[in-house]
Amino acid sequence: MQLAHATHVPAGAGPHPTIFAFHGFGSNALDLLGLAPLLLGGRALMIAPQGPDEVRLDAAAGSPVAGYGWFPLLPGDPRARDPQAALRAIMAARAFVDQASARYPVDPERTVALGFSQGGVIAYALALSEPRRFRALAALSSWLPDDLARSLPQVDRSSLAAWVQHGRGDEVINVGRGRESATRVRAMGAQVDFREYDMAHEVSAQSVVDLDAWLRARLAS
Repeated sequence: MQLAHATHVPAGAGPHPTIFAFHGFGSNALDLLGLAPLLLGGRALMIAPQGPDEVRLDAAAGSPVAGYGWFPLLPGDPRARDPQAALRAIMAARAFVDQASARYPVDPERTVALGFSQGGVIAYALALSEPRRFRALAALSSWLPDDLARSLPQVDRSSLAAWVQHGRGDEVINVGRGRESATRVRAMGAQVDFREYDMAHEVSAQSVVDLDAWLRARLAS
């Protein structure tokens, strides 16, 4: 498999309800794995790939690696001006989902694309492009870029359930961008639940409890 990744594999042979979890900019594959015991009682297979782009502290080739991302974002990094960077990241994530689905006991009828911050862009792209492949989409403190939204294929998204949550005190991605993204996804035909919380650029205990309840309802057999 081309992307490094971390997994939480529940007991039993499966297939298991599966959450593909895409981390935020500057983080790594382990970042969201802590949610695995808190969602669906730990009974979901969580597969968390690591973004292919090294995040360096000053965007210089010799700078220490601070984490990983899906596409460049740092000011001063000339690669951030590459309009194809996000597209390549989405393609890499899609190929990873294909490979992981063949390797792990994924239940194709109960599969979720979940992403935090920049990882939510990847989750949006995958689920909105292939809504028949994903039962649900969860975008946590994220946004749906305009150019990505315009490039999405015209498909029936009526079967796709989307959970969009955001902090009112988010200092990285303004809550207004989360609201706009939820409105746009709803206009695309998906079933959208949008929630705001008194939190910053993060997940809170209550937001995780609500996400868990929402996933249980959507993934019930």
